[in-house]
Amino acid sequence: MRYLKMTLAYDGTNYAGWQVQVGQATVQAALEAALKKITGEDIRAIASGRTDAGVHALGQVVSFRTQAQLSPDVFCRALNGNLPHDIHVWEVLEAPEGFHAIRDAVGKRYRYVIQDGPAPDIFARHYSWRIPHALDAEAMHAAAQLLLGTHDFSSFEASGSPRQNSVRTVTDLFVARRWEGAVGRIVIEIAADGFLYNMVRNIVGALYEVGRGEQPVDWISRILAGKDRRVRYPTAPPQGLFLVSVDYDR
Repeated sequence: MRYLKMTLAYDGTNYAGWQVQVGQATVQAALEAALKKITGEDIRAIASGRTDAGVHALGQVVSFRTQAQLSPDVFCRALNGNLPHDIHVWEVLEAPEGFHAIRDAVGKRYRYVIQDGPAPDIFARHYSWRIPHALDAEAMHAAAQLLLGTHDFSSFEASGSPRQNSVRTVTDLFVARRWEGAVGRIVIEIAADGFLYNMVRNIVGALYEVGRGEQPVDWISRILAGKDRRVRYPTAPPQGLFLVSVDYDR
């Protein structure tokens, strides 16, 4: 039995998330169907994380086992020939015995895109959160810096999904203004050793409150210290979220 590591990208617009769901189109179901067609085996594809409906990936990592003797390059080409147009495999590599995309991950990076201001880009509606007024990106960045380091992120975890340990270490977090002609975008990137359910979208929602002037910069510190998700702020919608990359020791 071989262990393989796959890196792929997908547009999550037309999928009910990563995980297989009865009667729903999912990325996992499409990938496992392609693997079945290529190998004749019922292969379970394990992703580094289960992205929600509408969430995208630039560098999702998947582990799987197979008895097929195809080379990694042939696997990659065969998968791309049998996958829908909105899923693309970047590479397939041999992996150490026992490699597991979830358990072996030591860090992830996410990107969130907000399209703000009066000039809309209708073609980006599936890939950003549309806000019709301009946000203060500098205030958002200043607030974001208060989340760097090791903290209990209970206040940014989705209600009803508690974990035994809500402590995570955020190693990089920035908010930057980007312009494409008259269209303004705010890009938020966050890297950490792990993420709680909806942690990124909740952080973005809290930063949005700062960006629109409803809350001061240091409000983020008060949310963090409170360890209570009942604090009122929106959860950013899924279409602006991208899984950028996953890090491994080996």
